[in-house]
Amino acid sequence: MGVAVILVEDDALIRMMIVEMLEELGHRVVAEAGNVTHGRSLACSADFEVALLDINVGGENILPVAQSVAARGLPILFMSGYKADGLPDGFSKSPLLTKPFEVTKLREAMETLVAKVN
Repeated sequence: MGVAVILVEDDALIRMMIVEMLEELGHRVVAEAGNVTHGRSLACSADFEVALLDINVGGENILPVAQSVAARGLPILFMSGYKADGLPDGFSKSPLLTKPFEVTKLREAMETLVAKVN
């Protein structure tokens, strides 16, 4: 069963591709942001169950957004074109998808997070 997702990714084409992948998997992207400021606003106010966050958004670290999501007790799936040591402080045990990724990898990661939501 699909969940409501917020997506924070600065590259519009990648964001569009990820939205399509999530929808193909049965999830609903309820809000998208292309920068940290908008992402933090969504993390505080949007009605969602899972956050999909790029680690480096336009040269800014995603930490403020991740902290806002974590404060609500909601799961986060990080994405990065870099290696795992780039996870934000305090989130070293969080799941990370290395970009580029295929829909099968996204499916596996989302299934793990959805199990936590349900």
